[in-house]
Amino acid sequence: MTGQVRTVDGRVAGRRGQATRQKLLDCLREMLSTSPYRDVKVIDVARMAGTSPATFYQYFPDVEGAVLEIAEEMAKDSLGLKELVADKSWAGKTGLTTAEELVDGFLGFWRKNDAILRVVTLGAAEGDKRFFKIRMKVLNAVVGPLTDTLKDMQAKNRFDKSANAGAVAGSLITLLAASAEHQKAFDSWGAKAKDLKPNLTSLVYLGVTGKRPPK
Repeated sequence: MTGQVRTVDGRVAGRRGQATRQKLLDCLREMLSTSPYRDVKVIDVARMAGTSPATFYQYFPDVEGAVLEIAEEMAKDSLGLKELVADKSWAGKTGLTTAEELVDGFLGFWRKNDAILRVVTLGAAEGDKRFFKIRMKVLNAVVGPLTDTLKDMQAKNRFDKSANAGAVAGSLITLLAASAEHQKAFDSWGAKAKDLKPNLTSLVYLGVTGKRPPK
C-alpha cells in the first residue's frame, strides 16, 4: 500500500493500522464472493478479520464505503485492459488473434473481479453515480482505445466511414460485459462454457472488420 492512509477522522494510519485496514478489505472481498452484498454486515467482516466493529469504523464509514474502496482498486487495475486493443492489428488472421485475446482477457478480468463487479453493476443500475462512474471507467479502458482504432481504420478506408466509431466500440464491449455477467445463463440456452469464447470472438471480429473470421 502506497501513500498515506488515513482513518475516518483524518489521522494518518501507521503500518499496523494499514495492515488492519487491508485485512478488513480482504475479508470483505472474500465475503462478497460468497454472500449477497445486502447481507454483509460490519460485525461479520470485523469478526472474520479478527477485530471489532469499532476498529472497522475507524477506517470506513460503513460497508458501502469499504466496498467503494475495493471497487476503486479494481477500476485502477482495469486500466491494463487497454493493452488488449491499443495499437493492435485487425488484419486477417492477426486480427482474429487480436479478437481472441480481447475476448479472453476481458472475460478473464470479469471472472477475476466477479464479486465486486456484481456490486458495481447493481449500484450503477440503481442510479448510484459513484458506482456508475467506476463501471464506466472499467468499460472505457477498452472502449476508448478501440474507438481510436476504428477511427484510424476509417481514415485508411478499412472501416465503414458512415459508422460511428464510439457507438460500435461501445456496443461490442457492452456485449462482452453482458456476456461476462451472464456466463452461467448460457447453459440454459443450450450453450456450454467452451462455446462462449469462440462465438464472441467471431462477433467481435465481424464487428470491427465487417468480415467473417478467416479459417
